[in-house]
Amino acid sequence: MAGNSQRRNRRTSNKKGATIGSGGQRRKGLEGKGPTPKAEARKGHKAFRVNNAMARNAAKRKPVVRRGGKGQSEMVVGRNPVFEALRDGVPASTLYVQQFIDNDERVREALNLATGRGNIHIMEAPRPELDRMTNGLNHQGLVLQVPPYEYAHPEDLVTAAFDDHDAPLIVALDGVTDPRNLGAVVRSVSAFGGHGVVVPERRAAGMTAGAWKTSAGTAARTPVARATNLTRCLEQYQKAGVTVVGLAADGDREVHELEELGGPVVIVVGSEGKGLSRLVGETCDFLVRIPMPGGAESLNAGVAAGVVLYEAARRRMAR
Repeated sequence: MAGNSQRRNRRTSNKKGATIGSGGQRRKGLEGKGPTPKAEARKGHKAFRVNNAMARNAAKRKPVVRRGGKGQSEMVVGRNPVFEALRDGVPASTLYVQQFIDNDERVREALNLATGRGNIHIMEAPRPELDRMTNGLNHQGLVLQVPPYEYAHPEDLVTAAFDDHDAPLIVALDGVTDPRNLGAVVRSVSAFGGHGVVVPERRAAGMTAGAWKTSAGTAARTPVARATNLTRCLEQYQKAGVTVVGLAADGDREVHELEELGGPVVIVVGSEGKGLSRLVGETCDFLVRIPMPGGAESLNAGVAAGVVLYEAARRRMAR
């Protein structure tokens, strides 16, 4: 009996009574959880879903291959146009010089620029041959051959962005037929860190010598892709997790109100007169407008794209 009593007492004495504090035993439980995680690390946040989509696309990405087809070769004719094309970095394969041409200052400058590049063939040709090549245009003894532009495929632009672990920033042009506007858009995309420009295969401006000149050399590092069907191209972008934002005078929101510009986005710009085509407009996730207190009815494609690209770049830098 005495032994049993002692065992009961030991069991009773082992029971812990009420104490003040925990003696540091629950210190971890009292510690804070630290700073709030970034949006990209919070499962319920949209930025988390966007990052996951980018990671999935990066995991199944394909090598970037230019497979959007080629444009047509082009002839730049005349002493001033040829000189300006060479000065502005327009790609060229051959400079044709008329035999026995008057060797004035413009001709000498053009020859010096072509020679300095090192990859342009310089060939003499009789005047009748140059007349035939240019269909009788007033070539003034100088003809510059511009090779076909090699377009990217629209998928390549998204793939390149995901390869760099970046959110795609692309501009698509709908019904823009002026090559100078295309060149201006390419320049803006390059300036604001975009990944390229998409143009339709038909009834749209292509990368001509005029577009190259307006791009001020940025076309050499900013790819232009050509889409067989722009609406289907935009739908493919949507499937890849890219938001499609169209510019429209009657858009539901003003451009500075759209938070989605800070993520993966393609900005669709229509022609100055007609705006977006019906099917393209219906495909867009959002339609936004640029506020113009000065009362102008519209902006040309190059200026409009620059305004929206600036807003997109501003939001990305603030993240």
